[in-house]
Amino acid sequence: MLLISEWFVVRSSKLEGEERRRKVAMVSDAIHPYHRGGKELRYFELTQRLASRFDIDVYTMHWWDGPPVREEDDVTFHAISPLVPLYVNERRSLSQAFRFGFACLRMLRYEFDVLEADHIPFMQVLVLRLVTLLKRKRFVVTWHEVWGREYWRRYLGIAGYAAWIIESLAMRLPDHIIAASPQTAERLRASLGGRRRISVAPNGIDLAAVEAVSPDSGPTDLVVVGRLMAHKRVDMLLESVAMLHAEGLPVTCRVVGNGPEQLELHDRARQLGIADSVDFRHDVSEQKDIYGLLKAARACVFPSAREGFGIAVLEALACGVPVITTSAPDNLAQHLVARSVRGIVCDPSAEALASAVRDVLAGNRVGPGSPDAWLNEYSWEAMTDLVAEALRV
Repeated sequence: MLLISEWFVVRSSKLEGEERRRKVAMVSDAIHPYHRGGKELRYFELTQRLASRFDIDVYTMHWWDGPPVREEDDVTFHAISPLVPLYVNERRSLSQAFRFGFACLRMLRYEFDVLEADHIPFMQVLVLRLVTLLKRKRFVVTWHEVWGREYWRRYLGIAGYAAWIIESLAMRLPDHIIAASPQTAERLRASLGGRRRISVAPNGIDLAAVEAVSPDSGPTDLVVVGRLMAHKRVDMLLESVAMLHAEGLPVTCRVVGNGPEQLELHDRARQLGIADSVDFRHDVSEQKDIYGLLKAARACVFPSAREGFGIAVLEALACGVPVITTSAPDNLAQHLVARSVRGIVCDPSAEALASAVRDVLAGNRVGPGSPDAWLNEYSWEAMTDLVAEALRV
């Protein structure tokens, strides 16, 4: 009986070990550091930490030079499609969405226990549902934001109705959805009802890494960080800066990031007569440099009209910098800013932004200081625990 008992203990331990080393396939068309954004940074930070608990394989486009398979630390990267431009005329490429989506059929040849995918740009969700059904594996999708019918109509016109139908279908396909913010979870539940399994695991922040960085040597009044796209509304911030200059307040502004709007923004700064006061930084590639540039500013402005979470807001707050954002309905970053003693949420207009900036620079709001204590809730370690739990269910 002792031997039988020992056999069960050993067998149980082996099964637990196998559970901990479950093979996880993670699918996303864009990855850090080849493409920069909140989604890409999230995957980078999480995969590094999840690799201590699971066997992690990332499937993406062929972003790197050399063979289609490469290993970095404990993560294996697989190129399942050629590199196709993500954007055409400042909008997500439909051709890229279809090509990467169909390339996901190649997942049929790979072995995994659970497949996790990024929901953007939807087409791969449909294909990967078929793959996981055929392979009888769990399908988990991380959802960053819900657009809905009206936003799709504004974005694509009549074609937006078809996109909305695809979005509505895609959100009904996963076995489990990980929402990147509580507000995205609420929007998903409003669309799906209470029958779908949805958990929340927001983006995170490495507070120790933030604390270790000193301010950049070049100070500025305002800073904005993010991918330069139309919905980020950096143009509205430039208009606010021009208004303040016209009032006799010659504020300086630093724009950190790159993207399809960068040439237009340079032109806009010249048209407004503020080019000498705007420092465009399209060359920043290291997180520590972003933290240094944030700390060198008197305030961070985040004028985005649409945001599923707003990792740049989290970074600015962690740097102890006041943050100004707008109450645009689809800007979910406003919920983070509203929690901070140094946060200001104003109307989504150039006039309101200028007024908020004026208040901050005049010292009418709490200035830079220690990070808010609640930011500890957003450590990458805590977020990794939440994602790992969803992958194990």
